Formats: sequence, structure tokens, C-alpha cells
Amino acid sequence: MNLWILTEERPKIEVLKQILNKFATDKQFCAFIDNLRILPVLENGKFSFTYELIGLRCNKVSKVFIKTVSGHSSFVDFLVFFQDKEPTIKDTPIYAIEETKTDDSESRNTGVYQRCSKFVFLHYYYPDVKMIMLYNLQVQQKKKPTQTNIFGTKLLVTLGVEILGKELDLDIFIPFYSIKELIDFKKKMRSAPKGNVPISIKQKDDKIEISGRLIKADSLSHDPNIGALSIISAVLRKLGWNKDLIITKHGLKPQHMKGNNKFILIANKLKIQLKGLVLPKAELYSDYWHYDKDGEKLGTIFVHIVVESFTKGYSIFENHAGSEKGYFITAKGDHIPLAKYSERAKYKAGNKDEIIHIPDLILIDFGRSGVINIEGKKYKFRQEGIKELENYDFIEKNYVKKYYPKFKVTRTVVLYGSKENKIIEIEVGFLLNEEGSLILGIKAPELFKEAIKNLLDFWK
Repeated sequence: MNLWILTEERPKIEVLKQILNKFATDKQFCAFIDNLRILPVLENGKFSFTYELIGLRCNKVSKVFIKTVSGHSSFVDFLVFFQDKEPTIKDTPIYAIEETKTDDSESRNTGVYQRCSKFVFLHYYYPDVKMIMLYNLQVQQKKKPTQTNIFGTKLLVTLGVEILGKELDLDIFIPFYSIKELIDFKKKMRSAPKGNVPISIKQKDDKIEISGRLIKADSLSHDPNIGALSIISAVLRKLGWNKDLIITKHGLKPQHMKGNNKFILIANKLKIQLKGLVLPKAELYSDYWHYDKDGEKLGTIFVHIVVESFTKGYSIFENHAGSEKGYFITAKGDHIPLAKYSERAKYKAGNKDEIIHIPDLILIDFGRSGVINIEGKKYKFRQEGIKELENYDFIEKNYVKKYYPKFKVTRTVVLYGSKENKIIEIEVGFLLNEEGSLILGIKAPELFKEAIKNLLDFWK
């Protein structure tokens, strides 16, 4: 049978290797994994919108395929299927995997809470799937985990989520065995900074109240707390609480109650109440995922993969639409986060011009001493993409030129969509059209030309 990996993200070799190792271990298959490469599959010179992962030798697995999908509202990063034919929404995956590169050393909340709601959401579509939180750490793991991390991880394992990619003290990171133990653990944690609304849990005879702010930017969008309150509620239900669950101090108003919000959907399923508000009725989407045939990232991810698989070039930064933002990689191999604002104080004071515009992809071409800043867009928005190229001065001055001072920097647009078979705008370097045609621009970077030539030669 074939192994199918469906993802919203740009598939990373180091993550795919962990998935293959996990699969082979669980199935007790003899497998050799070496020199993994991702190959865009061409049919009659056109991209089939399927990638093949080569480098796995296992007599139980015919081929490994990767396809780009999109999910509704709160979707995990990977669904893995083991079957002959391409998966459909009626098929059941063997794994649902959420990947994060964030550790305690960077953020207490983002590293664990922000992704918790995805597993709660997932459960209603695939109640029996093996759930995995995969840490693809690119910075050193913090030696002593914070209480927030311990609490969040214990909630995950209580829900049935397996943790991969981190060293865990198995005497600490064990499931909660009772509602009282969970509440007592949370009560002993350090209080939130002054001015913040703490997450606290209070049990009474007929109800449990959980305080937590859900308002952000005048909407129900406080992702870390959405995750925290979702998984706390889900675990309380799993541990047997069948009475009222009430969220207090949330900061929301009636106008924020929109039925398609992921927390509203989860609250309906878990029968969570929001104090002082009427929760609108909301039903989950009928389909958890669908194949992506529309997103701009189809173009930038394709360019990213074909360059790294068929040239010596590679990415030093990625921010594909709808995917997790990567680190900037310096010439010494250090991974550093990009600043969000040129001057944070001015931005907080209301000056939105302080937001730093970042490309969707930055590629380095060592052979030609070049760096390519790439803006990705759908074909119909190509003029907006061309205009966006004007905004990269800050990123080039403070990052590219700082860490690669002798490299020539160029800017280009990569497009996806339409049935067009030519590009007239000189600022556009590459177009992947919806029929899978690979179209180079008039002034396409030499790295693009090399990558496409080698790809076509491979499939001849």
C-alpha cells in the first residue's frame, strides 16, 4: 500500500523523517530511511499537484505521496493515510499530527496552548485517530519546563495526544487522573502578571467556572486562551464532569458571537457557556479538509521544493500563506526570528507603517552569490504582488545584507492560478497555472531556470 501525507504546510524533510520513523516503529515494519527527497510528480510535462517522497525502503510500502490540502477553521498540520488509493474525506487517517517549532524558551503559551484547540476540534471528525504533537525544535529545548508547559502537556496527554520530538520526564508528564488533581495543579501555578486576566478554575456543586480572556483586537481571537480553555474544558469532560462549564471574565460582547468561530464550534460540542452571553448554535463543517486547488501557496511551495530538490539553492526564510512562519537562517546556520515591527513603541502608539513587510520566501543561490526575495500571489492579484515588492527595504537592510553582505539581492513574484501560458510582467519570475503548466517569466532568476530544467529532465 501507499503512504499518503496530506498537509497545509510546506513539507519539511526533518519532519517527514520523524513521521516515517514513527510509522515504521508502530507498524513494526523493517525500513531504511536515507537521503530523503521530495519530487514534484510530472505527467506529460505538467505538475500533477502530487509530490513523491523518495528515500524510504520498506517492502510493506509501495510509495510515499504528499498532497497539499486546506482545512476548515482549526486543522492539524498533517493527516497520514496508509492505503492504495488517494485519500478521500470518507477515509480515516492513521495519524493526525500537529507540528510546532516553538518551545518554552521562546513562548510559554504559543508552544503548547495555541495548538490545543486543534486536537479538540479534530476529535469530532476522527475520534479514534492517533493524535501526535510533534516538536520540530530549531532552538535548544529549555532544560527546566515552565509550569505552563507542564500543565498544557499534561492536558494533552490526558486527552490522548502523544508527544514526539521533545525529551519528557515521564514522572512529571503523566495524565491527570481526576478533576480535583487538575484543579489543584492549576491553583498552585504562578499567578498571571498584574493587569492580565488569569486562567483559574473554580468548582462548585453544580458548575465549574473557568476564567480566561478571549477578546483580542475587538474579536473572539485570543488564540492561546482559545486553545487553553478548549482543552481544559475537553479534559474536564473526559474526566467525567457532566454539569455546567462556564467561562468567566472573557471580555466578549454579543456582537462577538459569530457561529463560524472555532471556539464557538467547540463550545457547542462541549456544552460550554459564556457568562452573560447567549451562545449561538453552530454546527461543524461537514468536511474536515479538502484538496487545495486555489491557494497562492501552491506556487511558492512548489518553487521552494523544486529548488531544494533540483539545485544547490535552499530557503533561508519561509512564510508561505496560511503556514507557520519560519526563522531567518544566517550564513553561520543560526535560526533567528524576524522582528514584527521596525519600532514597536511607535506601532503600539498607532503608527501601522512600523509593520515590517516580509516576503513569502527567501531563497539563496550560493553558486551565483544571489538572494531572491519572493512574493507569492494568485494570478488575479499579480499587480498587488508586484507592488508588494517595493516594501522589502527593511528586511533586506537589516537581515539579508547584514548576514549575506556580498550577495546580490533580487525581488520577484511567484504566481499560482489561471489557465494562462505566458507571463508579460517582467517582475513575475514564475507561474504555476491551475492545469499544472510550469511557466518561467521573461526575467526569471537563473536559479528558477536551473530548477525547472532539471525537474523536466528528470521526468523525461
